[in-house]
Amino acid sequence: MKLDLAGRTALVTGSSQGIGAAIAAGLARAGATVGVNGRDAARLAGSLEELRERVPDGRFVAVAADVTTQDGAARAVEALPDADILVNNLGIFGARPALEITDDEWRRYFEVNVLAGVRLTRAYLPRMTDRGWGRVLYIASDSAVAVPAEMIHYGMTKTALLAVSRGFAKEAAGSGVTVNSVIAGPTHTEGVEEFVRQLVGDGLPWDEAQRAFMREHRPQSLLRRLIEPDEIAHLVVYLSSPLASATTGGALRVDGGYVDSVLP
Repeated sequence: MKLDLAGRTALVTGSSQGIGAAIAAGLARAGATVGVNGRDAARLAGSLEELRERVPDGRFVAVAADVTTQDGAARAVEALPDADILVNNLGIFGARPALEITDDEWRRYFEVNVLAGVRLTRAYLPRMTDRGWGRVLYIASDSAVAVPAEMIHYGMTKTALLAVSRGFAKEAAGSGVTVNSVIAGPTHTEGVEEFVRQLVGDGLPWDEAQRAFMREHRPQSLLRRLIEPDEIAHLVVYLSSPLASATTGGALRVDGGYVDSVLP
């Protein structure tokens, strides 16, 4: 299969590191011009240097904006007004006992993990439908389906994304624009390394800590290891391509078999 995105422009939110950076690199390898998003302009410049080392022929544009705010989202759209592909990747997570999650934390998780993507979709979807082509993707999580007891506020937001993406897919029906969510499983990122250490302690070498985490906290995984960010990116690039033209309104899993179901 040739995943050809030449001539297309993509915006990937929260793409200065981790899964977002892997998605940005994958889209660039397929030929897209990629808007790389982060809040800190200096840090974003460093991320672009790293991405250009990974993809020497890639075309990247810095989109320094806090897309969790209305003003920041407007700046992102101004910087990249005609995106053909929107990947709503930005998200936060963290462990917290269920009865200790405050109202402010519930609101913050919803605003960052859900509303930021909704706001950008409202901005870009009409432009895509006018052109008759576009891709909108939400990076969800196995936590959307198998809500972890240690972070139900995070699980709630990822469940919401499944509904949001399905709803916007209906809004885009018949237009040539597809809208999907990607259910990512436990993935190896810097933030997850910190999370693993938080749950299993700092005393173990990383390989042992990872295995202990999967065994004790994610025993459903059929991979029995953390997924690498590039493995998430491969599915995102496919769904962003013309070859995925008949896939819309879906929740597609790249979870290592974590969710014990043939459907989400």
